[in-house]
Amino acid sequence: MPQCGRGWSSERAVALDRDPIAVAALREIVPHRVVLGAAIVPERHRAGLPAEAALEFRRLAMSGVGVYLVDHPAFYDRPGSPYADPDGRDWPDNHRHFALLGWAAAALAQGADPEWRPDILHAHDWHAGLATAYLSAAGAALPSVFTVHNLAYQGFFPAAAFADLALPPGFFSIDGVEFYGGLSFLKAGLFYADQLTTVSPTYAREIQTPAFGAGLDGLLRSRADALTGILNGVDPAIWSPENDTLLPHQYGLDDTEGGKAQAKKVLQRRLALDDMPGLPLFGAVTRLSPQKGFDLLLATFPEFIASGGRLALLGSGDADLETGFAAAAAAYPGRVGIVIGYDEALSHLIMAGADVILVPSRFEPCGLTQLYALRYGALPLVRRTGGLAVALYADRASWQRVMREAMSQDFSWGAAARQYQALYTGLATHRAAAAQQRRLA
Repeated sequence: MPQCGRGWSSERAVALDRDPIAVAALREIVPHRVVLGAAIVPERHRAGLPAEAALEFRRLAMSGVGVYLVDHPAFYDRPGSPYADPDGRDWPDNHRHFALLGWAAAALAQGADPEWRPDILHAHDWHAGLATAYLSAAGAALPSVFTVHNLAYQGFFPAAAFADLALPPGFFSIDGVEFYGGLSFLKAGLFYADQLTTVSPTYAREIQTPAFGAGLDGLLRSRADALTGILNGVDPAIWSPENDTLLPHQYGLDDTEGGKAQAKKVLQRRLALDDMPGLPLFGAVTRLSPQKGFDLLLATFPEFIASGGRLALLGSGDADLETGFAAAAAAYPGRVGIVIGYDEALSHLIMAGADVILVPSRFEPCGLTQLYALRYGALPLVRRTGGLAVALYADRASWQRVMREAMSQDFSWGAAARQYQALYTGLATHRAAAAQQRRLA
């Protein structure tokens, strides 16, 4: 099945040709090339899409997963990022960049590559939202799935951009891509896909309410029967204390206490934190933004310190929050250790050395930090929202018992994959049965 957007499928995926991470991961092989022609979308609906665009098929070096790269240098071969120029300004033709991504995925779903045809199209987030709209415009029978990772990012563009999208005029309506006078790629995915998923069961419920629905709660409530929440997974090849080469001492359920004690000593030394036996060390690995809720901690820092709290924080983001935490570290030496930026080794050390991991997000569709924490025996202290809710514990037994229970949980991608497989199978079976009924009618 093709997946387009931010995820890779187990078979083939679609990505922008100038995505440096995707390109760097590809094998150096002679690519299989597919030219996107007018046969997929009628000429009268192609005004804004480039006739010379093509797809190149390659494979990821480590896994062998197939990837189609959208190749159109006029869109992607320029400085900056896929979203913005080197000065951080959005590209004025972003709607065309990402429309081409969705259009390419829809083209593949309809047989653009004669060597391969998928069973299901699965699109991720607003970047690929138009893929399902293009399928619908073509009357394609292929079933589709659309996954929302964060409803707050909607791919909103002015109404004038619709003329460049190669969609039938009737698609610019409330029952289509129109959204508060403009157009939303995210809404397109939510409206036209056969099945919807998001990244946790709690978030699937939350986004159907005005408080979390970002203006789309009405549409989501109307599609509640098609909406499923499937929790993201953790890669045990990277996040596993038994095999983590970034730790001073690897550990498992049989030697958790000793392994975490060694990690704590190294972490305290690294961040110049006082050794305070009997008092918990709080950790945080986070993006510093209002969504993540760390302004709440800053506001209560005197009480936090007075109660014996110590903090090891690694993060970056909002300038005011960076300044606030730097000031806290200066005000409370030995009690607060802050590193602004990102350091992969330090992030693992914090998970292993901390007793508690703070995740006070105002909203959190899934969140992975709390899942890493559980795997490393650091109990997450979270707000009950979105994917964070699954990490909460009601057990009031000893700390060591709860810690061992946390480490025993299965939050691997295997658990998520089984749920996606069931979703795909059910969707394909339903489509096949409906087609059979139409033939017999």
